[in-house]
Amino acid sequence: QVQLVESGGGLVQAGGSLRLSCAASRSIFSINTMAWYRQAPGKQRELVASITVRGTTNYADSVKGRFTISRDNPKNTVYLQMNSLKPEDTAVYYCAAGSGGSIVTNTPRYWGQGTQVTVSS
Repeated sequence: QVQLVESGGGLVQAGGSLRLSCAASRSIFSINTMAWYRQAPGKQRELVASITVRGTTNYADSVKGRFTISRDNPKNTVYLQMNSLKPEDTAVYYCAAGSGGSIVTNTPRYWGQGTQVTVSS
């Protein structure tokens, strides 16, 4: 088993920034893809961003240009830098890990417990 622990969520005004962290219990070198999902009230969980072992990144259109996913391999940690936040970004954000295919199909092998991000207008 691998544990994923998110941190960094909170309340921020529109236009502000937050950085989410996801600490993994084992080396992220052994994990094909790390990703951030989010789920807003009344909506399905959606993929926000992903990053592969080689550093290839993908972003949802809704966050492209505002969010950046990155990794710190020695610290076994993945980050999501969120800038220019909008009220529609309000959601519970989840860290996830798995194969590239599992991320694409929204069935990653491992999930974190989530961290709340609330953006006020």
